[in-house]
Amino acid sequence: MKDKKVIMMKNLIIVFVMFIGTLSFAQNKNAKASIEVDGVCQMCKDRIEKAAINTKGVKFATWSVDTHELKLIFDERKTNLKAIQKSVTAVGHDTKEMKASDEAYSKVHPCCKYRDEDVKDAHKN
Repeated sequence: MKDKKVIMMKNLIIVFVMFIGTLSFAQNKNAKASIEVDGVCQMCKDRIEKAAINTKGVKFATWSVDTHELKLIFDERKTNLKAIQKSVTAVGHDTKEMKASDEAYSKVHPCCKYRDEDVKDAHKN
């Protein structure tokens, strides 16, 4: 009877270790993703990148003025795209999936008012 308990305990430990091992591989510490973020200039670029990189778990962030693409490398164990988008919208920039609050948008520099067609047109030149 004692041998059966020992064998069952060993089997339980093996299954538990395999389960934990599977969970640890499920999240990538160097996940790559890109999201669309609205902005028009170098000041926007600096603000967007700073907001993203200051999000815990983000290792790399670069935003293109031309394509509006924010390229990211982040640790999925510490953050996710929704959290990163919240950080970006908190500093006044819309993403494809989230919109910055009017209060956050009102705090961006007048040159960065990407929702204003006149400002967008001024940056095309």
